[in-house]
Amino acid sequence: MKYGIYFAYWEKEWNADQKKYISKVKDLGFDILEISCAMLKNISREELLEMKRMAQDAGVILTAGYGPGADENLASADEAVTKNAIAFFTDILKKLEILDIHTLGGGIYSYWPVDYSKPIDKAGDWERSVKNVRTVGRIAGECGVDYCLEVLNRFEGYLLNTCEECRRFVEQVDVPAVKIMLDTFHMNIEEDSMVEAILLAGDKLGHFHVGENNRRLPGKGGMPWYEIGSALRTIGYDKNVVMEPFVRSGGGVGSDIKIWRDLSKGATEEMLDEDAAGAVAYLRNVFAGPNSDYTSVLRK
Repeated sequence: MKYGIYFAYWEKEWNADQKKYISKVKDLGFDILEISCAMLKNISREELLEMKRMAQDAGVILTAGYGPGADENLASADEAVTKNAIAFFTDILKKLEILDIHTLGGGIYSYWPVDYSKPIDKAGDWERSVKNVRTVGRIAGECGVDYCLEVLNRFEGYLLNTCEECRRFVEQVDVPAVKIMLDTFHMNIEEDSMVEAILLAGDKLGHFHVGENNRRLPGKGGMPWYEIGSALRTIGYDKNVVMEPFVRSGGGVGSDIKIWRDLSKGATEEMLDEDAAGAVAYLRNVFAGPNSDYTSVLRK
């Protein structure tokens, strides 16, 4: 497995300059920097190539994440919105191809965060999303990108809340590039068993986010990391494990993620760096540990 971290651990705005974190994450012991597609909306080919070179020179893998806005919603009942969403993702996927990014994850089948003041049509949105994700997923495959659908908790999304729902959705889409994305923060809220959810995802698991129940770094909360790592090894998962901690309040990031207090406890950037380095060392050790026997569960 390769280990990474999302840039927003340090930032308060989604469209911040993320290139500066490429060398930082390498120095802290990570293999991967995950960026937000928000920074790719208005970017030149020259800037994309510069970022690609920086990552190659540093020996860092780039992955991408995104929470689409309401006007980028592939599940919308408004055809103008879905047409715009398909055009948006087509543009983004072509930019990811230039960047040599092979993984895009997030709520990229609907929109985020969901406005629950509006009526919810889960059945209709599901049908529209399957159709439009199938279209975008084929484009993703042509660009060499795994299009990974993140299972979100009920407070942030309604379409895919469990791995079972996501697996059923992915099977209906039936496009090789479209895969399941799990996140321990969301799983902790929605799944009866995180181990069984990982086993159910199996070979359709394309991306994996890790974070504590309190949104802090792994090791600073109550997650059963040994069991999670053992389940990942049981399914032969050898892809990306990306930390997505949110510890700073304020700005667009703090508002969207609902960080209403300083979880960093006043940490300086140097202290944040030290914590991140410790977390990745901890997770590498835990996830490489001796395997528990979940084979019987997997065969059910």
